[in-house]
Amino acid sequence: MKNFKIVAVLFILSIVNVPNTNAQNIIEPKEGYTPQIGVLVSMMEDLRSRITSSVEKTDAESTDYLLDDNANSIGAMILHLAATEKYYQVFTFENRGFNKEEEKEWMMALELGDKARKKIKGQSIKHYLAIWEEVRQETISQLKTKDDKWLNSKIDNSSMNNHWAWYHVMEHQANHMGQIRLVQKRIPK
Repeated sequence: MKNFKIVAVLFILSIVNVPNTNAQNIIEPKEGYTPQIGVLVSMMEDLRSRITSSVEKTDAESTDYLLDDNANSIGAMILHLAATEKYYQVFTFENRGFNKEEEKEWMMALELGDKARKKIKGQSIKHYLAIWEEVRQETISQLKTKDDKWLNSKIDNSSMNNHWAWYHVMEHQANHMGQIRLVQKRIPK
């Protein structure tokens, strides 16, 4: 009888759509975008949602925790994701690198390292997430003005097209999502 109950529960779960609160489970074009850009935005938003939900309750001490002298904190990695996305905004939307003002604002978080370990700390996780959210809103706003032809076009003076550049942003975020989760598992309780 016990096995029957287990099989029955598994069967019911297999036919009922149980939503995953951390992911949308369907990749489809977001409304308001061309088809390929809509899919890209759908994937980017899903990935950001999963990273955000995994860190949003992180306390201040854990936000700044370093595994060792060469590690990056969770807060620094979130700021790094924002800086990387900001760089690809100017690179793909404006076909340029950072100007002097943008370098001053973003390069430490983009490069990380010793200087970032000393300076990027003392803020709440909400602070870093808000910065990333602001950058993301600019990304999706700019992508609304582009089409699939732009997405597949090559970036001037580059070996990549816009689609690969934004794929790389997502790849980068997925990589740091794994690092963030490793750090979270190692934080002393």
